[in-house]
Amino acid sequence: MALDPIVIIGASHAGVQMAASARDAGWENEIVLLAEDALLPYHRPPLSKGLLTGKISVAEIPLRGESWYEKNNIVRLTGRRVTAVDRQRHRVILQGGEQIPYSRLGLATGARVRRLSLPGGKLDGVLYLRDFADVEKLKSQLRHTHSVVVIGGGFIGLEVASSLCKMGKKVTVLETFQRLMPRAVSSVISGWFGRRHTERGVNLIFNARVEMILNDGRGRAAGVLLSNGQKIAADLIVAGIGVTPAVELAKAADLTCSDGIVVDSLTRTSDPFIFAAGDVTNHPSVFSGGQLRLESVQNATDQAKVAGQMLAGIASIPYDGVPWFWSDQHDVPLQIVGLASSADNCVVRGDYAGGKFSVFSFSGRKLVCIESVDSSRDHVAGRKLLALTNARLTPEEAADPQFDLLAAARERS
Repeated sequence: MALDPIVIIGASHAGVQMAASARDAGWENEIVLLAEDALLPYHRPPLSKGLLTGKISVAEIPLRGESWYEKNNIVRLTGRRVTAVDRQRHRVILQGGEQIPYSRLGLATGARVRRLSLPGGKLDGVLYLRDFADVEKLKSQLRHTHSVVVIGGGFIGLEVASSLCKMGKKVTVLETFQRLMPRAVSSVISGWFGRRHTERGVNLIFNARVEMILNDGRGRAAGVLLSNGQKIAADLIVAGIGVTPAVELAKAADLTCSDGIVVDSLTRTSDPFIFAAGDVTNHPSVFSGGQLRLESVQNATDQAKVAGQMLAGIASIPYDGVPWFWSDQHDVPLQIVGLASSADNCVVRGDYAGGKFSVFSFSGRKLVCIESVDSSRDHVAGRKLLALTNARLTPEEAADPQFDLLAAARERS
C-alpha cells in the first residue's frame, strides 16, 4: 500500500533541496511541492544584481529544469496558497478548500519582506525587492526614473543601490545606524564598502530616520522627510529594511515558534511528522552556542538536506553548518564565513587600499569570522578553519601574509 506523499510548502532554495534530498534518501512515493509563485523555483541572489540590471534573464535563474521534477516524480503545484495545516488528519488545506494528505510535511515558507509602517508607506512608487514579481515591477518603473532613495543600508539595499548606479540612476541610501551593514559585518568592512559606494556616486546618509514618504499630490511618492527636517526628493523609493519569518501557518497549526519555527538539530518541529528548514527556522547552532535564525542560501540548502532525509524517514547527521554568506556591490565580491557580531577585535590581511583583503575577527583569541573582499582563497581556507571544533588560528598568524591558511586548515583538521 502506497504511503501518502511527502508534502513541502515553499519552493525556493530550502523547499527544492528538501525534495531532492528526500528522493536521494530513497523515498519512492510521491513528493508534492507547493508554491505560490508560478515560475520554476529560482535562485534569489541574482534578483538584486544581474536580473535587475538585465545582465541575465529569467531563463538563467531556475534552480533546476522542468525535466528534473518530472524525472524525480516531484509534483509542482504552482499558484497555490496554503491556508491551513490540519495536524490531526495530516492534511494541507489550500485556498478554495482542496485538501492534500501527507505522511510527513516539510515547511520551507521562508521570510516575508518587512514593510514600511509610516505615513505615505503605501503610496505608489514605494517598492520592495523579494521575488521576481518585485524585480519586474521595479524595472518597469525605472524606465521613467532619474532619482531613487533606498531606505536601508543592508545587503539588499546596497546591492540594489549598486545595480541602480550601473543603470545611470542618482541614488541616495538612508541608513538608521552610523555605518553600512551594521548587523552583518565588521566596522572595517562597513568603512571600505562605504567608500566604494561614495566613489561610485551613491549619496550615503547615516543616522537617518524616515518620518514620512512625501506625496506628490497625485498619490505617488515624491521623496522622504527625515526626522531632522531634511527633505530628499526622489522619483522612486525602494525599501530594504529586512524580513520577518513567515510563521503564520506554523503558528495557526500551534507549532512552537519564537523568531521563526523552532526546530532541533534534525530539523524536527514540535510535531514529529513536520520538519522545517531555511530562513523560517530558529535552530540550535553549535557555532554560535545558542539558537539562531539565518537568512542565507547556504543555511537554507544545507539545513534542507537534513530535513529531506528526515522526511524520507532516514536518520540524518545533525545540522551543525558554519554559516557563510556573500554579496556583490559595484563588482566587488564580499564573502563571509562565521558571525562578526560576536567579535571584539580583528586583524586585516592583504591589500586593504587595493581592495583585495580579508578581515579576521576574534572573540578574545578565538576566531569567529572571516570577511573576504575579492579574496576567495582566504574564504575557502576560512570555511575549512571555522568548521574545525577548535579553530586554532591566532591573530598574529592571520595577519601574516606569508602564513599559509590553506595548509594550516589541512594540518589542523
